[in-house]
Parts: sequence; C-alpha cells; structure tokens
Amino acid sequence: MSILSGSRRKAAIAFIMVTAVLDIVAMGIIIPVLPPLIEEFAGSNAEAGWINGVFVALWAGMQFVASPIIGSLSDQHGRRPVILLSTLGLAADYVLMALAPNLWWLALGRIIAGITSSSFTTVFAYMADITAPEERARGYGLIGAAFSAGFVAGPLLGGVLGEISPRAPFWFAAGMSGIAFLYGLFVLPESLAPAKRMTFSWKRANPFGAMMLLRSHPELSGLAVVTFLLHFSHHVFSAVFVLYAGYRFGWHAWEVGTLLALVGLLDMTVQGVLVGPMVKRFGDRATMVFGLFGGAIGIAWMGLAPTGVMFTLAMLPNALWGLAMPTLQSLMTQRVSESEQGQLQGANMSVASIAGVVSPLFFGAVYAFTLREGSWLPYPGASFLIASLVLLGAALLGWAVARQANRRAGQALP
Repeated sequence: MSILSGSRRKAAIAFIMVTAVLDIVAMGIIIPVLPPLIEEFAGSNAEAGWINGVFVALWAGMQFVASPIIGSLSDQHGRRPVILLSTLGLAADYVLMALAPNLWWLALGRIIAGITSSSFTTVFAYMADITAPEERARGYGLIGAAFSAGFVAGPLLGGVLGEISPRAPFWFAAGMSGIAFLYGLFVLPESLAPAKRMTFSWKRANPFGAMMLLRSHPELSGLAVVTFLLHFSHHVFSAVFVLYAGYRFGWHAWEVGTLLALVGLLDMTVQGVLVGPMVKRFGDRATMVFGLFGGAIGIAWMGLAPTGVMFTLAMLPNALWGLAMPTLQSLMTQRVSESEQGQLQGANMSVASIAGVVSPLFFGAVYAFTLREGSWLPYPGASFLIASLVLLGAALLGWAVARQANRRAGQALP
C-alpha cells in the first residue's frame, strides 16, 4: 500500500501528472519538425523514410538498454532523483539537437533522448506506489491523459514554431524540460518508502534479466507479447506518419501539428474519462480487448483514406486503443510485489523498446519501398494496413489470455 494517503496522495498524483505533461510537451514539440529536418539533410522523402526509421530505432534501442537499469535504480534510490536527472538530461539533449549541423548530430541526440526518456518507467512505478491495485487502471489512465495533454499542446506549439524556424521547437523543448526539472526539484515528493526499497542488482537491471520477471506468472508472459504487438503497431506513427501526411496530402508542419494535437486530445479524453467507467463496468480485460480492436479499425482506415478529411476522421476509432495501455499496465502490476514495480516497468519498457527498434526499421523500409520506381507494392498506405493487422493480432491474443485467466480463476473457486 502507498506511503501516502488522503490529501497527500491526491497531491502526489497531481505532481507526477504535471511532471509528465511538461516532459511530453517537450517531446511533442519536435514531432512535426524532426522528419522534415531529416528530409532536408537526406535530400528526398523516400530517403528520409528509412533514416527516420533508423533514428526511432536508435531511440528505442537505448530505451531497451537503459529502462531496466533506471527502473531498478528507482527501486533502490527512490523515484524522485531518477525523474529529476532524466528531465535535466532531456533539456541538454534538445539543446544539442537545436545546434545539430548534420544527421550525425541528430543521431546522437536520439541516442541521448532514448536514455533520458527511459524515466517513463519510473513515472508508472511512482503511480503504482501511491495507488491501491484496484485503482491502478484509473491511475494509469490519468498518466495516459497527462501524456496526451502534452501531445495536444506539444505538436501545436511545434507546428507554430516550425513555421518560424525549424530549430525553434528544439530550443522551446529544452526550456520546457528545464521547467519540468525545476518543478520536480521544488515540488515533487518521493513516493517509495525506504523500507520498501530493493538493492540494485545487475541480474535484474540488465534488459534480459529484467524480462525474466515476465515469466514469473503465466498471464504476464501473454500480456508481455500483447505489449510488444501494441508498441510495434504504434511505431508506424513515429516512422512514417509525418512523412506520409506530407507526401499523400501535401501537409506541412502546421497541419501535421494540428492533427497530432487532435489525436492527443482524443487520447486524453479516452484515457482520462472513459477508462475508469469502462473498467468499473466491464473489467480490465474486456476494456483492453475492446480498445485493441478499435485501434485496429482506426489504423486500417488511415491507410485506406482517400482524402485528408477521411484520414482525420480515422482518428476517432483509432483513439480507442487508448483504453488498452492503462488496463494492460494494471493487469500486469497486480501480479508482482510493491518492491518489484520498478523492475516490472523496466521490463515492460524493454519489451516496448524491442518493438521500437524493429518496428520503425520495418515500417520505414516498407514506406520507402512503396515510393520506389517499379515497386511491386506502389501503395504508400501499406504500412498502416500492416500495422492494423498486427494490432488485430494483439486483440485476439489479449482475448485468449483473458479467457485462459478466467478459466484458471474458475478452477480456483471452491
């Protein structure tokens, strides 16, 4: 149970959500301008497709290595110092990217960002510290809503600033991360009591050692695969979304930023408003499966949309997969002890990072291939259709895992 209660717990939830919003605003600001900047250095849209995929893979690869280490460090030293160091590191990284004269500098910036953004494992562990198990789906929904709020403001700001200068969003992002650091330094309380901390161990902190925890319960393994498939599908956005919108509909930073803000607003509504009531009415498992099915429909719609209006309307069903992540997280946290929450989040982030390495490379290559002269797949929206099939597979697997769990629960009854 949490070391905080009553008004202190509510305050702690507010503090961690503000910290998350500030970090995500900073990350969201650069989304509309980073792919065009890569295209400027690369020389063509098709070339930028696979390079952007490599950059996202670099980011995810560093998360794969760093997430379990950061999660385990937070289990030993507490959540607050890890969050503070990470936000300070992000601020320095955005300054580096603002000054980048070539692709190599941008690649270094992506590597540093992958390490520092691994603190998101600690944000989820923080929420697990201060909420009871039955309240975690709602708590993770609030974090998801906070992230989405950041993605509403971030891309809008990035779109506006990008019209002024392609480097301006990076400077603004550095400032936002600096504010997040100062906020955490003076306001954010510690959530993990010293008595509940776990000594750091490289056996648990390396990515493969951390993922061994996922084998400790039959249901955890299945849910880990669902996590992988969900993140694999989602990285079609980071790999090709901005480039596809520019190529297919002629959109620039402002249009892309506005649409991404709409996506964030819808996701914030789903996770902040719908998750709690749906979990209360249908349970974690049913809500998770419904969200995955809705996301599969939405992302297929995006790949088939003939116009920008139809592409925008596809964001409505697509937003439903915001129901899946908080419920998936909740189901997994209920199967480990309080002292293992950081390790679990590190393991989850490692799984997501593996998807983040292979998925952008895959979707970036598919997108580049569809634009090549003489390609046997001359359809740029193919990446979205493939992502939809993967997400559909996640929904079916989630349903099967839930059914198996319900059978075990029924056998356990007298």
